[in-house]
Amino acid sequence: MEVSFSFWAGFVAFVLIMLLLDLFVFHKKDSVMKVKTALMWSLFWIGLAILFNIGIYFVVGNSAGFELGRQKALEFLTGYLIEESLSVDNLFVFILIFGFFNIDPKYQHKILFWGIIGAIVMRAVFIFAGVALINKFAWIMYIFGGILIYSGIHLLFEKKDGEEFDPNKNIAIRIFRKLMPVTDDMSGSSFFVKKNKILYATPFFIALLLIEVSDLIFAVDSIPAVLSVSKDPFIVYTSNIFAILGLRSLYFALSGIMGYFHYLKYALAGILSFIGIKMCINEFSAEFGDQLNFHVHISNFSSLGVIVTLLTISIIFSIIRQKKIKV
Repeated sequence: MEVSFSFWAGFVAFVLIMLLLDLFVFHKKDSVMKVKTALMWSLFWIGLAILFNIGIYFVVGNSAGFELGRQKALEFLTGYLIEESLSVDNLFVFILIFGFFNIDPKYQHKILFWGIIGAIVMRAVFIFAGVALINKFAWIMYIFGGILIYSGIHLLFEKKDGEEFDPNKNIAIRIFRKLMPVTDDMSGSSFFVKKNKILYATPFFIALLLIEVSDLIFAVDSIPAVLSVSKDPFIVYTSNIFAILGLRSLYFALSGIMGYFHYLKYALAGILSFIGIKMCINEFSAEFGDQLNFHVHISNFSSLGVIVTLLTISIIFSIIRQKKIKV
């Protein structure tokens, strides 16, 4: 789908306006976001994504036919759902980071806001690089598929233990501490403070840096997963950004009920593995289908069905488990 510069400029302007309103109007004061408020904001971002999805259907449909409009809308919806579901797993990491540094909840929104800014920039680089690589080297789809299959298997057997979580062992943090002094001063909410004419980074900045690093690692899985749905940069980027924009409110909405997502990692492991297998099968069929009479194509509609089913099952079993614990 050819997207004009005006569409790209319009979307970027929309994102910037929403971020500025968020920082300087809706959350200009440091305060704890209540669960009810967070849920309302989450619904707001989800609603915007749905409206954008409907817009894709009609805009593309009116200009290039509604069959293509339906296809692009389905690609956006599937990509958005993949990114949103994988983002929930990343929230567990945020909880560990804030807990380790004992970040007051009223300052967490500010850190997440700047984390989102970094994520938006990194995603743009990853997505355009990924699309360029796929267009030049079709075989890289097998590598992306292999990464997702490995990630799914690894996630299945991964043990997340908050007691063993130590950000100071992270290589990025160790390198940063050698480049710049770090203070334990958390009297304010600044990322940097000056003492005796020396600039120090605070735990708030270290937490932000860790969030950026975790998102970078997270993107290694999420970007190839969305690229399995669409190779259209506009669809991939917009679906990613809409999911990321709602990540902060989703964090505050779900942070208190993470027990209801106990089995989520099994669903995500299945989703990553399924998408990896899909990428390999679809690419093999496209490349060697005529020669080997192998014509198997896993559609995005089928992918959407698998994703929704796995997520629903994991949440149902998590709720049952949580209720048994409370009894």
